[in-house]
Amino acid sequence: MIIHQFYDKGLAHGSYAVVRTGKMILIDPARDPRPYYDFATLHEADIIGVIETHPHADFVSSHLEIHQATGAVIYTSKLAGAEYPHESFDDGDVITLEDIKLKAINTPGHSPDSICILVEDEDGNEKAIFTGDTLFVGEVGRPDLRENAGNITAKKEELARQMYHSTREKLMKLPHNITVYPAHGPGSLCGKSMSPDLQSTIGRELRENYALQLMDEITFVKTLTTDQPFIPKYFGYDVEINKKGAPSFKDSISSVLRLDNNAPLEKTVIIIDTRPSLEFRNGHVKGTINLQDGEKFETWLGSIINPDEQFYLMAATDDDLDKAIKKVAKIGYEQNIKAVLLLPANAKEKSPHLDLADFKSHQKKYTIVDVRNQNETEAGLIFNNTIAIPLPELRERINEIPTDKPIVVHCAGGYRSATAASIVAGKIATVPVYDLGEVITEF
Repeated sequence: MIIHQFYDKGLAHGSYAVVRTGKMILIDPARDPRPYYDFATLHEADIIGVIETHPHADFVSSHLEIHQATGAVIYTSKLAGAEYPHESFDDGDVITLEDIKLKAINTPGHSPDSICILVEDEDGNEKAIFTGDTLFVGEVGRPDLRENAGNITAKKEELARQMYHSTREKLMKLPHNITVYPAHGPGSLCGKSMSPDLQSTIGRELRENYALQLMDEITFVKTLTTDQPFIPKYFGYDVEINKKGAPSFKDSISSVLRLDNNAPLEKTVIIIDTRPSLEFRNGHVKGTINLQDGEKFETWLGSIINPDEQFYLMAATDDDLDKAIKKVAKIGYEQNIKAVLLLPANAKEKSPHLDLADFKSHQKKYTIVDVRNQNETEAGLIFNNTIAIPLPELRERINEIPTDKPIVVHCAGGYRSATAASIVAGKIATVPVYDLGEVITEF
């Protein structure tokens, strides 16, 4: 038996292949199916099944496309309300892969329709469990993503109670040596305090995972529903896409319209400039949002742009455009791209340069905007008299920023502030808008 993890660092997403004597089953595949096809070819295996542990909120899955291309059966809980061809996979159901078995365990908590998959090897020993978004390394799945999305909705307190029972009555009773393979790692917004490790064991989680320690149900619910990270705008949208099944990845990205770099653009459509912040500051199209192509590009795109908004995508080279389109497609936003283009000739707008010495000496002369997340600002502001507006809320709350003084925008390291400063500068033209950038680390 081979168990292989595919890991997407950008979305902190882990998907898996289980291979046994020329047959392969996938668990929670990402949007691009090519890596799974290549792996199947490498091991001379046929993909015969795809298991979805739940309708994911943070990425779009390729389960329907893989089914259409290979004939693989899609398995998911009957509670998911899947609108694609599938077989239900719930408590007591077993998939036989030659002489090994994959057993379904219903584990509601992160979502009402979550399942885990217990693997029994050729000798009848329970060896591994794929825990989806139920159990992570050092964490359990957040319970507040299905209050308004999915086939079954539930309040976060009810899902937290279900998580308490799923962990105590099912997962924590498993043998301690079973390997835990979760669907996410550090940086995912599906939990609040994940370990940097990408796999674990039941025994380790019993010892080290705060959520599996001795506590009553009331304490557990309060702990799990407190201090969860923000919910990106695209999460509910992706739940609905995954319930239906996404269109072909290759066809979707191939259909994105490409414009000449000097083509006229609709003034009411947002422009996303993916270049590094320094290049953006030295010359950009007026009103453009600078969302740099980095490890968390997909998450921040889906956090500041609504699922029903169109946008132009701009980059410095064709290769950069291709990479950006693929990242956009990972969250199902490729259908929102009005068109893509290279940097046009009229990209002459320059960002103002902050006199750092003056700022350090006369901070009261500036309006300071902190765009870190709420949990970060609640732990303490870096400057006095700061306006705290998290980046995902900035476009909707920009009228809260006074315009009587120059504006300085900061985050924790410079990535978010580059985006935020470009958003503010696109709406406020009466005073200079400065990005403090990486200099924030000096304070």
